[in-house]
Formats: sequence, structure tokens, C-alpha cells
Amino acid sequence: MDKTTENTQSNTTARQVSHRDHARTRPYPKRSYPQRSSPIRAQKRADDIIPSSGENIRVIPLGGVEEIGRNMTMIEYKNDIIVVDMGFMFKDDDTPGVDYILPNTTYLEDRKDKIRGVFITHGHLDHIGGIPYIMDRIGNPPLYTRALTSIMIKKRQDEFPHLPALDIKIVEKEDKIAVGDLKVKFFNVTHTIPDSMGLIIETPYGSIVTPGDIKLDHVDGVPTESEEKEFGKFKDEKVLLLLMDSTNVDNPGFSTPERVVHENLDNIIKNTKGRLIIGTFASQLERIMKIIIIAEKYGKKVVVEGRSMKNNIDIVLHVGMLEVKKDTIITLSEMENYPPDRIVVLATGAQGDEFAALMRMSNKTHKYFRINPRDTVLLSSSIIPGNEKAVQKLKDNLARQGAKIIHYRTSDVYIHSTGHGNRGELEWIHKKIRPKFFMPIHGNHYMLRVHEDLVVSTVGMPKENIIVPDNGSILEIQDKGEKFVMLKEKAPDSMMTVDGFSIGNVQEMVMRDRKMLAQDGIFVVIVSINAKTGKLKKSPDIIARGFVYLRESQELLNHTRMIIKKTVEDTTRDMNPINFDYVKSTLADDVGRFLFQKTAKKPIVIPVILGV
Repeated sequence: MDKTTENTQSNTTARQVSHRDHARTRPYPKRSYPQRSSPIRAQKRADDIIPSSGENIRVIPLGGVEEIGRNMTMIEYKNDIIVVDMGFMFKDDDTPGVDYILPNTTYLEDRKDKIRGVFITHGHLDHIGGIPYIMDRIGNPPLYTRALTSIMIKKRQDEFPHLPALDIKIVEKEDKIAVGDLKVKFFNVTHTIPDSMGLIIETPYGSIVTPGDIKLDHVDGVPTESEEKEFGKFKDEKVLLLLMDSTNVDNPGFSTPERVVHENLDNIIKNTKGRLIIGTFASQLERIMKIIIIAEKYGKKVVVEGRSMKNNIDIVLHVGMLEVKKDTIITLSEMENYPPDRIVVLATGAQGDEFAALMRMSNKTHKYFRINPRDTVLLSSSIIPGNEKAVQKLKDNLARQGAKIIHYRTSDVYIHSTGHGNRGELEWIHKKIRPKFFMPIHGNHYMLRVHEDLVVSTVGMPKENIIVPDNGSILEIQDKGEKFVMLKEKAPDSMMTVDGFSIGNVQEMVMRDRKMLAQDGIFVVIVSINAKTGKLKKSPDIIARGFVYLRESQELLNHTRMIIKKTVEDTTRDMNPINFDYVKSTLADDVGRFLFQKTAKKPIVIPVILGV
């Protein structure tokens, strides 16, 4: 290989250490816009910094206590670890480009030989979504859950044929499972999906209880007989620690029972003239099943649109939870065989998801379905924070086509109910379970603090018996159940993501660069220079994306080329051999500074220098 080729190849690849060393000696101020990241040191293994739990019971929330989603908690006693739930969270504004955000499982990966089982409370994605990405990393331990949840897990696992088969064990509330020195019992809880369950984990010092996601079935704020019976079992239970859902703790009173929503949907389905299109979460299985049953009662046909909705309905039909006539659920192509007032469409996309069925109907990109002025669209779901604009766009599109829109915020009757208990329900549950210690889970930090205040002010638990954790906090029950403390050490808690085919830590610099690309774009400078003299061989080439429209910015580009020429030739003067890394670093700083002065924008500047 000749020197010219060698220079060309070495200078189109950034060598960060050299860049960093030369930057220390520059005579001008350090630039304020993003630079390439230095190599990241490997994180210490958890075993190197976290002491053994000894005879203590250790509880670590690995996710779900600083956000809504990616719920996962582990409980460790001596040589046994059990894991509760394994969810993911969808990306947010701080994680552009990633697919999902996972709990950090480094602590478990380092101790996979101690994991005796994974227990899944119910089938929503914030509790099961992480299973395909995490189970193999922690040794694929046995997974315990109820029948419906197991089928939903298997259905999702089919999308990952390269993974080893899961060892799924079906449990019911009468069962008692021994896992090492721990025993696990189960109890029914009310949520928006069938087969939801809570866990009672028996330890030598008392029980650890977590209901998972929970609300109460009640009549005007009085829990039903079935709820009284289910929670009556805690009368004789010595509960050491309670971990409980905090999602709706800020809402006063009791939430709307799902039963009331069903009654109102019954009236709407019965009385609607024309087609009724109902948009809701595919995970609202209780409601979806009830809608299908009501439609059949009034002689109406149900069309299901949306892959996740179809999958979930197939599952409940398969397990016998939903029993309807064969011709109640019809295909889209069969819809034309029935008058419009006999059609009910169940569709995904009530959150304004770009490619979901309802959004495609609203913007006329659905291949087989067109909204018309006789249609009624009922949005039976709350708006997830951050989706407000997308939902408004969905409603605007539907309104432009003349459809009547019924939304939970504008409806005179309840057409949606949360799956999480309000403040009054949580208070009732606390008084029934009567734990010695408490750790709030499932919510942002503010929600956990409000939950703490509730327990102190209305239940009367001493504040020193409550710990509000962060993801990765290490909590221990010490002195044979007498003390509840948080260690100064933490389990690894850096962000784990699914990013294309990659699963693991996405470094902060990668996220920062993606945000900068989205905000200010990229500016690529390609310079050919004489490898001996440092003089430019020709005028620099410039490529910009997301920064300025080049055809209308010729004056800026001409000035930039002058900056490039001056910087390169000044930097390489009397430099033999030419240090290409140093020249690139200096060029990126000078061009970036100039562009910021002229445009108040900070694009990522990438210089490519070719030595010829």
C-alpha cells in the first residue's frame, strides 16, 4: 500500500485519543458544540463494589420506579433470587432512534446461577415486553405465570425464533411454589386484563407482597364482596414488606369501575346508527371481550383491525375466555354484506400511532376502509402523556371526513376507565394488607413521594419504615426483619436499550449526537490536500443535511470555504509529517464556531481530509 492510500484511509476514520491529546494544547478556547466521544471505560462488575447480602433480604427495583414502564424487581435471600415482572418502555424524547428501553439487568447477569424463577403478574407489555431481550441474558430460568399471560408471552416469543425455548410453568391462585428457601403464593387482583395476579413471597421473617398493577371493583366507593374476600386472606398474614403500584395515587377517591364503562358502551353500541368504530388499547382485553359480546347481543358484526388487537382476540378465543358465534367476528371484506348500523369496528391506534389502523383510516391511507359522515368514532382510551398532539391530529383528520367523535374527555358518560387504583383504593388496600415496611413502585419519583405521604398521613405508618427508591437502589431488610435500610451502593442502572439488533448500553454521547442531528443537522467538509505541502488541491466539497438549504446559502458556503482553506493551510504550515487528526480537530472547531456565529446553529461538523 502506498503512502497516499494509507493517508486517505487513516484520515477518514476518527482516532479519538490523538484528537483528545492535541486538544489540550490548542491556543484557542474549547468549542461548545458536540465533539466525538472518548472511549468509555468498562463499567465495574457489580461483584466488585456491592457487598454480599448475608442473612438479609435484599430488594432491588431494576426498573419502574423512575418512570411509567419497564417494571422489574428482584428479591434476594441467601443463595436465591426471584424476579418479578420483566417489562420494557417505549422510547421518549431523550432516546431518539432506539426501539425500546429495558431495565438494567447487569446485577442479575453477574448472579444468574442464583436466579430460581421469574414471576409475571399479568400480560401487559410494561410487564412482559422485556422477556425476549432479557431471559437469555440471565440464564433462561423457569418462568411462572397464569394461563392467559403464558400464551401472550409465547405468542410474542414466536417472533424471536433464534432464542432458546422458555421454561414456562402455569400457576393458579391456589398454588404454592417453592423456589430455594423462598415460597411464593398468589392472589387475584382487578386490572384491565384477565388472569392478573399478585404475589405473596414467604421469607423466614415474614411475607413480601406485591399486587402488580391493581384497582378495585367497587360500587360507589365500597369494594365488592369478591374484593373483601380476596383481601381477607391477609388478616392472618404477617406482611413484612409491601411493594405497590403508584400510577394513580395523585387522583382522589375511587376510579371508575370497568363495569360502569361496559354499561355505557352497551347503550352506545345499541343506539348508534351507522358504523361504530371503537379505538382502544389492544391490551384492554376485558373491555374488548365485552364489546364483542355486546355487539353479538344486538345482532351486530365485529370487524377487527390492527395486528396486536387480532392477536389478543385470537388468544382469548383459543383459551375459551371469549365464546361467541362463529360469524360474529367477520373480515373487512365481508363488511359490505351487512348494513352500516350492524357493523362495529374494533381498531388499534387511539393514541394517534402513525401506522396503526385508526390513524390510517383517518388520513385515507387504509387500503380497504374509508371514513364517511355517517360513521361514529369512539375513542375509549386515555391519552398517554406525550401523545396529545398525535391524538389531536387523529381527531382533526376524522372530523375533516365528517365523522362524529366521542372521546372520554368530552363524553357525557364514562367510556374509559383506568387500570390503576386511585388514592382511595390504595388506602383501602394498605389497611387490608397492613405491612410493616413499604416501598412504592410503578411511577415517577413524584408519584412515589405522594404514595409515601398517603401511607404516612392516612394509614399511620412511620416514615422511617418507608423507602422511596430509584432504579438500582439496593434495599435490605436487616436484623431478622427489624430494620429496613437503603445501602449507599447501587446496582448498575445505566440505560439499557434495544437499538436495532443491538441490546445493551447506548452511551450518552450517541444519544446526544442523535438529538443534535435532529435539532441542527450535519455539516460534512471534504478536503483534498497535498500530503507534503498541506496546500489544498481543489475547492472543498460541502455536504449538509438538516442544517441549511445549500442552494439558497451560497454566500455562507463561500465564506465557509475560505475558513476551511485558511485553517488547513495555517495548521499544516511547517508541519512535517502532517498530523491529520490534529488538522481535522482544528478544522471542526473553526468551522463549527463560524457556522454558529452566522446561523446560531450547532450542526455536527465532520471533516474528511484526503492526503494526495
